[in-house]
Amino acid sequence: MNRKKLLALLGSLLFLLLLGACSKSNAADEKVTIYTNADEEPVEVIKNVLDKNGYKGKYTLQSFGTSELGGKLLAEGKNIEADLVTMSTFYLNSAQKKDKMFKELTLPVESLTKIPDYTAPFTVQEGTIFYNTDVMKEMNLPIPTSLKDLADPKYKDALSISDIKQSSTAWLLFQALVDNYGEDEAKTILKGIYKNAGDHLESSGSGPLKKVRLGEVAIGFGLRHQAVKDKQDGLPIDFVEPSEGTYTLTESLAVINKGDKTNPEAEKMLDLILEKGRKDILEIYPSALYKDEQVDSAHVANDQKVFPTELTAELLEQHQKLID
Repeated sequence: MNRKKLLALLGSLLFLLLLGACSKSNAADEKVTIYTNADEEPVEVIKNVLDKNGYKGKYTLQSFGTSELGGKLLAEGKNIEADLVTMSTFYLNSAQKKDKMFKELTLPVESLTKIPDYTAPFTVQEGTIFYNTDVMKEMNLPIPTSLKDLADPKYKDALSISDIKQSSTAWLLFQALVDNYGEDEAKTILKGIYKNAGDHLESSGSGPLKKVRLGEVAIGFGLRHQAVKDKQDGLPIDFVEPSEGTYTLTESLAVINKGDKTNPEAEKMLDLILEKGRKDILEIYPSALYKDEQVDSAHVANDQKVFPTELTAELLEQHQKLID
């Protein structure tokens, strides 16, 4: 090999090494993109933790509805723009089975239960019945004691629920009915509930409570922690632990595995959110997920339940057909 060719070859190798080094450096320097389906409260916790611990201006956070983000995860897989996601755990499970798209994690805290090695549970969503005490008196309505009661014609046009095709909160209602009464009877009960809700079918899990606060309807089904807070804040809101039980869903953090393009800051942010954010999260969602977490027992549901079959996007689709 002559001198010119040797120098050209060495130059090419040096260029490739520098290019590789720059690529790795750029991956670490790039802003972390966070996609989330979380409600306003946990989103604020995430922002506060990151901003107060050296990450202000180093991430972008974009919120989606559960079904929208779930669709992106299942359709785009590892090609999704996000580096870090917070999402309903059942969607993460289905996405991982489909595309092996999440990075294996070593968490800085010890989970109380066995969890997949690619998820970091962050919140526990609970569904419950709530009502506006003033409107209930005005309409002379009895307080329902079960989810099945919500199908009673006496509650026609007085009820608001969220749409299971847009909100995972609604699935908590469906799970409770299917688990307690079976799919056939659940379908009949749901027909009555949807008839009573009429035009008060909301796209978000927090939608029904907003209508109940405003007095547009007397009763709603939605997120328990929001109703608890309203009552504590002195609003005319109260809630009922349904006789069928208080069913739950977890939402988890996960890092997208993009191979050499995986942003190393994403997992650092995930660890930080768990270590620094869970204390504040427990004040909103009072369910312990990790060892040594303390929860005010007065805020814990009396009969917390989990659907007996593994929750997946496919099971959600099956339950959605109960109202078709």
